[in-house]
Amino acid sequence: MTIKILLVLFIGLASGLSVGAGFVAFLTVLGVIPRLTQLSKTMGLIQYYEWAVVCGVLVGVWASLRDPLLHISAYILIPLGLTGGVFVGMLAAGLTEVVNVFPILAKRIRVDGQIIILVMAIVLGKIFGSIFQWLYFVHQ
Repeated sequence: MTIKILLVLFIGLASGLSVGAGFVAFLTVLGVIPRLTQLSKTMGLIQYYEWAVVCGVLVGVWASLRDPLLHISAYILIPLGLTGGVFVGMLAAGLTEVVNVFPILAKRIRVDGQIIILVMAIVLGKIFGSIFQWLYFVHQ
């Protein structure tokens, strides 16, 4: 029985280290966080962005392993959800800026002159997808 437990611990640790190393390499090689600070004109706060990503990953891992129940009012959860969504959106925006996704996608689907339509379609799709996920899977 102890060999099984040690094997599971080893596999879990190895998997976590490989995924974590891949995530850090992904952010480092593409330079997502420096580009994000450049877009938001907050280059002096780059260390706060880095620590926010690290703390967010750690809290996310902890929450996924522990499945905590927070006895917090919905009125407090609304701003927390909004700030979390804004941060993830900004991180995604920095990533798309780094790899120039929007101009390439606009050229592929032949909407070169109307890139705002493409951006709005992505934003509205994300909003409606999040609402659907919340209504269907969370609020049952």
